[in-house]
Amino acid sequence: MKPVQRYYFDHNATTPVSPEVLEAILPVMTEVYGNASSIHHFGQMARKKLDHARAEVAAMLGADPGEIVFTSGGTESDNLAIFGTGGHVITTTVEHPAVLGAAVRMDHTLVPVDSRGMVDPDAIRRALRPDTKLISVMHANNELGTVQPIEEIARVASEAGVAMHSDGVQAAGKIPVDVRELGVSLYSISGHKIGAPKGVGALYVRKGVKLDAMLYGGRHERERRAGTENVPGAVALGRAAELAGELGSLEVLRDRLEQGILDRVPDTHVNGAGAPRTPNTSNIRFDGIDSDAMLIALDLRGFAVSSGAACSSGAPEPSHVLLAIGLTKQEARSSIRFSLGRSNDVAQVDALVDAVVESVTHLRRLAPAYA
Repeated sequence: MKPVQRYYFDHNATTPVSPEVLEAILPVMTEVYGNASSIHHFGQMARKKLDHARAEVAAMLGADPGEIVFTSGGTESDNLAIFGTGGHVITTTVEHPAVLGAAVRMDHTLVPVDSRGMVDPDAIRRALRPDTKLISVMHANNELGTVQPIEEIARVASEAGVAMHSDGVQAAGKIPVDVRELGVSLYSISGHKIGAPKGVGALYVRKGVKLDAMLYGGRHERERRAGTENVPGAVALGRAAELAGELGSLEVLRDRLEQGILDRVPDTHVNGAGAPRTPNTSNIRFDGIDSDAMLIALDLRGFAVSSGAACSSGAPEPSHVLLAIGLTKQEARSSIRFSLGRSNDVAQVDALVDAVVESVTHLRRLAPAYA
């Protein structure tokens, strides 16, 4: 039997480690093994690598190196921003579970979004209370790709004298990010979304912003995150940040994918259409189709896609993001996320459209309810 040719369209879940990043990591793991807090030669070699990586991450975000805190990933960065600020937090109904899971353990207010997945800055303003300490709104949604008006929301936060955090895990490396222009106090990123390995991330903490530590021990990361630094991970993130460019070129492929599906598959809808979106993300609803069956059908044809956030896979309930934009449970369970990356090209997109047409035709034939 001829092996199936496989193509990857799930870059929002994770990206392949880039060859340049791998090349940067290997010497650090084999030759630069000192503890970056040690004062001897081996420790100072590690410290030099760590400092360089911090400067590279800072440059990608338009920040100063001293404002970058290395973490284990986006989840820790989000948690540190929320728990480290304390007090009443305002966030939205479409946030990543790393934000929502932390917020529900605090005094919090959830602000709804519209049918495109966009939040109204005035709704954020109306949710403010005298004891509000933090506003947390993601920059780009992991399922829809919708890009929120962070600058406007940050102005609301500034006027109220509260800190502004944005989960930028799905924005950094896809669209321009300058934390100064955005006006945020805190900004989270994750390495494995931009070509670095899993297990490393960073939190931008604007100079002067008070942040209580979650981990206690040594005085690492300017006493904001105790624990011996993951130097290879930081070097990988730094190199990935240096290589990261906007993915605007993928918008043409994303649009080709959407139009090909909409033209050839009846009763399909783009979730989040009409909102500003990251150029690589498309979430499409297929009436009468169960997303799990669709995922299997496409996987058998060699295409890796998803039905939503990888962190929520296996959950009995449909996507909270899709429910928040007004979809029914059945509609949410009929939606597929396609997220493109640098490895995808026109031929792969056209092959994916063909596979979607074949899969939907087959599955609808088996679904009496659709007929």
